Amino acid sequence: ARVWNRVGVLLHTLRSHNGPIFSLKWNKRGNYLLSGSYDKTTIVWDISTEMGFVKQQFNHHSAPALDVDWKDNTTFASCSTDKTVHICCVGREGPVKSFTGHTDEVNAVKWDPSGTLLASCSDDCTAKVWDVSSSGRDEPLYDFRNHQQEIYTVKWSPTGQGSKSPSKPLMLATASFDGSVRLWNVQNGTCISVLSRHCDSVYSVSFSPSGDYLASGSLAGQLYIWNVSDGRVVKSFRGNG
Repeated sequence: ARVWNRVGVLLHTLRSHNGPIFSLKWNKRGNYLLSGSYDKTTIVWDISTEMGFVKQQFNHHSAPALDVDWKDNTTFASCSTDKTVHICCVGREGPVKSFTGHTDEVNAVKWDPSGTLLASCSDDCTAKVWDVSSSGRDEPLYDFRNHQQEIYTVKWSPTGQGSKSPSKPLMLATASFDGSVRLWNVQNGTCISVLSRHCDSVYSVSFSPSGDYLASGSLAGQLYIWNVSDGRVVKSFRGNG
């Protein structure tokens, strides 16, 4: 991995992984960079000094680590093709918590704005929401099974507890190879809407800062902007790849 400044000067070259890196995330403070790799490990890099170095390497997955996401400045989640999700903390050797509910590789993990809910999605065609605040709970709070093909990614709305818009309800978006995006109510586990205009696998979704709009992009080069409140397409773009 390489770290550059905003004018394009190379600051750090980080060389401890033994395979491709699938995911990179900064913590909120900006002193740690987290990476997940094909070599089955996740690494927390300390970038606060002139020479970036490995703060801690985690070896808990038995297969490639596909995604990582920070909960706060020292705690993060990782997921893998080994079908597991681990929550780890800098300074601790073993995982703080592990979830094993998926039956196929787990493609993505994302924390909600409050840091109490963790979403994961998988090639088993499900997305799961884990309540991390319930320490004794090993089963998911919600197990969303309505997609017909693999779910590639998930995103939380920037709303609800812990966000800048606490009065707006929290939602989860799931994007699938079945060509649809689904919006979920995480207060009661129901599907709010199915956004199904894509004609190919959906690889990317992102909420606007207000949470009022959702962008989705597909393998076919389509980009749609959806109004979250009614599921309407308000803008569409088409690329060449």
